[in-house]
Amino acid sequence: MSLSTKDELREHERTAPPDKGGLRVRSPAAEESTAGPGRTTGGIPMLVLRQLKNHAPFTLAGTATGILIMAAIIVTETPPSLSHRLFWITHPLHVLLSALVTTAMYELHGRRSLGATFLVGYVGSIGIATLSDSIMPYAGEWLLDLQNRDVHIGFIEKWWLVNPLAFLGIALGFFWPRTKVPHAGHVLLSTWASLFHMTMAMGDSASLGVILPGALFLFLAVWVPCCTSDIVFPLLFVKRGGPASATDRARGEA
Repeated sequence: MSLSTKDELREHERTAPPDKGGLRVRSPAAEESTAGPGRTTGGIPMLVLRQLKNHAPFTLAGTATGILIMAAIIVTETPPSLSHRLFWITHPLHVLLSALVTTAMYELHGRRSLGATFLVGYVGSIGIATLSDSIMPYAGEWLLDLQNRDVHIGFIEKWWLVNPLAFLGIALGFFWPRTKVPHAGHVLLSTWASLFHMTMAMGDSASLGVILPGALFLFLAVWVPCCTSDIVFPLLFVKRGGPASATDRARGEA
């Protein structure tokens, strides 16, 4: 990395406004520019830990809304069919937003081929949104022995709905790479999708006793996958020393 590029990165990081819930992070190359050649501030493992710490409050807030909604569903004896419909609204929207941010993060910091960008955007959104919204909630349903437990794999079960939204998110992230999206919105979508996956499995076994363990599964199902999808996953494929310019990164944070 040239001296002028390092100076650009340092100046951009110094003058950038503080993060207010967006998804702006420093790339590994930007970390190197401030730590010195051959030295980073911890690499990907430390990046994971920092982002998990930073986004835990958003996840807790999302989990709180999930607890309230779950309690309302149980107390009012809402039929599982409503949860089923709501899951197929929130999960595809989660995939759309995840594909947009994952692709934008990779495009801003990586600048690779269209094929590589598509692959990172698709796997990062479909794969991790499926883990967050379906597989981890199903694990909770199984451990809680919910009556109608089942795993719903959106990109297969409703391929005609989920996959086109993932493609749309990838296109938006590629041609309009913006990452300063309120992370709270993403957390809420993921929380509600995971919640409705669990509540449609309750059936006659619904009781207030499932709220606390259900809340724990909601928190875990959202906390790690959301952070991994939007931030860590795309940066795993960014070559050190070859990030987009500070101008491009500033453009993405606008």
